[in-house]
Amino acid sequence: MTSDATPGVTAQSTPEATPEATPEATPEATPEATPEATAPAPDAARHDPALDTGIPGRPALPRLVSPRELKQRAVTSVEGRAALLHALAHIEFNAINLALDALWRFDDLPAEYYEDWLGVAAEEAYHFSLLCAHLKTLGDAYVYGCFPAHDGLWDMARRTAGDWLARLALVPRTLEARGLDASPPIRAKLSSAGDKAGAAILDIILRDEIGHVAIGNRWYRWGCERAGLEPVQTYARLAAQYGAPRLRGPFNLAARRAAGFDDDELAALQASE
Repeated sequence: MTSDATPGVTAQSTPEATPEATPEATPEATPEATPEATAPAPDAARHDPALDTGIPGRPALPRLVSPRELKQRAVTSVEGRAALLHALAHIEFNAINLALDALWRFDDLPAEYYEDWLGVAAEEAYHFSLLCAHLKTLGDAYVYGCFPAHDGLWDMARRTAGDWLARLALVPRTLEARGLDASPPIRAKLSSAGDKAGAAILDIILRDEIGHVAIGNRWYRWGCERAGLEPVQTYARLAAQYGAPRLRGPFNLAARRAAGFDDDELAALQASE
């Protein structure tokens, strides 16, 4: 969830990521135009959701493991800082593919929807490139794929492959929005370890992530309105149906408000702790 490189689904250019999730989204990417209410609802994905959604451009590395198998390392060491940056790059790698999957998988939506997610993919690729370049400054051995990683973000893409509204509710508005909460403490860790360049990259990612989550909020509400659904209740139902992780504070309420979460949604979020 950054932004500068060309979006791509190939292993070499895509991000994915760390247990803590990263922020992304730029104000420029925040949706403003309202989609025409005449567009048909995308009830099904292009492919049978019973099948795997496919793994676009997935490289041989990093080795994917359970989150419980990932070592916790102190960022005061070079290796620990490299592991953290690698985890963030992994999140961004996945985020590129998630944005492009949201773009191509679901048909019959307004043109603005596809333009929005293409812009998100480009920004995610930029974030990935920033993190990989910074990772390399810690030593030639530190490249994307040098540490194991987990597959949590892409797993939710598999689960929601046949449900467009659930995809919006549970990927940008849940997993990626979690990055808004995680970014300040991660930035503080890097800064306290003397990594000012890494902290500056986190500032870019948080700025951009706000815009990406805002795009998810915008299209989720549009979908709810078209279907005559109440957004807060529908979110709770979809989260339970698809096994979304339970979110725990502290929450970055200022960033979440900037990304378009309203008071009712924030109240429901805090009540669910």
